[in-house]
Amino acid sequence: MQHSSINPRIAALSPYKPGKPVDEVARELGINDIVKLASNENPRGPGEKVQQAIAEAATELSRYPDGGGFALKSQLAEKIGVEPNQLTLGNGSNDVLDLIARVVLEPGAEAIIAEHSFVVYRLAVTCCGGDLVTVPAKEYGADLTAMQAAITDKTRLVFIANPNNPTGTRVSDRQLMDFLAAVPEHVWVVLDEAYREYVEDDDHLNGVSVLAEFPNLIVTRTFSKIYGLAAVRFGYSVSSPTFADLLNRARQPFNVNSLAMAAVMAALEDDDYVAQSVALNRAGMVQMTEGLTGLGYDYIPSAGNFVAFDCGEPGNDLFQRMLQEGVIVRAIAEYGLPNHVRVSIGLPAENERFLGVLAKVGANAAASSEMKAPGS
Repeated sequence: MQHSSINPRIAALSPYKPGKPVDEVARELGINDIVKLASNENPRGPGEKVQQAIAEAATELSRYPDGGGFALKSQLAEKIGVEPNQLTLGNGSNDVLDLIARVVLEPGAEAIIAEHSFVVYRLAVTCCGGDLVTVPAKEYGADLTAMQAAITDKTRLVFIANPNNPTGTRVSDRQLMDFLAAVPEHVWVVLDEAYREYVEDDDHLNGVSVLAEFPNLIVTRTFSKIYGLAAVRFGYSVSSPTFADLLNRARQPFNVNSLAMAAVMAALEDDDYVAQSVALNRAGMVQMTEGLTGLGYDYIPSAGNFVAFDCGEPGNDLFQRMLQEGVIVRAIAEYGLPNHVRVSIGLPAENERFLGVLAKVGANAAASSEMKAPGS
């Protein structure tokens, strides 16, 4: 029975389901040789500079971190070409997304998202008492024309992920610029660029570069993906100084820990690590998509470090069978794609392992039983 003093909006929410941890699978199934391709992580692990910085920062664990992140903000601002007072630091970009919703929304206000959008947008809006408006996708991606048409006097916030998770789709620069130019001043636009470093197109719009043109734009980014720092939890937003000031009023004290700040500052100096990670992902995406095609699966072209494909059956069924083989992927029914599975790009051997297991247990296994496993 639901307690009368519990917020019914919260009670109706489904908890966020992260990718299944390796340790949990090993414990439950007694499997030691496990490949995790469920959470869009950088498969390389952290760089040496980052590991050294964390070790040095660990000697000061008895001290609170710098609550304002002065040194980190200064370095990050210089790196991306903004002023430090435009930055808001978060415990992962999820933290900043939640902050934005809390600052902008109140009960009865509306927030617009595209179908198949990152589930955290829904959580953030709902927890603030806002009303969520979901606009149908176009070819699995955001339909900015339809999203613009959905804006009303009640709209306060629009979330756009570019590239989008879990589909990997992206909107064109022209579409995005036209949309930003058409959005009324009373509407804040969040441009989630968690995967922007993976985009190979040199002309891909850098949201930070147009902030001065669109004062109602907020750009969010993370160090959990290309920088390989998912475990330390660090993300940030870039906005006008005025809006950043509001976010920092709502931000929890010491929301970014000292180890995270040390790791990020070291990562910002390691351009080679980023370049090598991009190259690894490029080759892995070719390996993965060619393998899926060879096995007869349709996939959604992706600009990220993952690819979603139609597995020809309920995605959770394939997820469970692959789990038994020691390969962790992500079923994405909660994103409105019940027959799709999302798989992260891993190391070459991990990609090969995934494709081999898919050939063995996937819906197309019978048709491909005489085929040699891709990459083998």
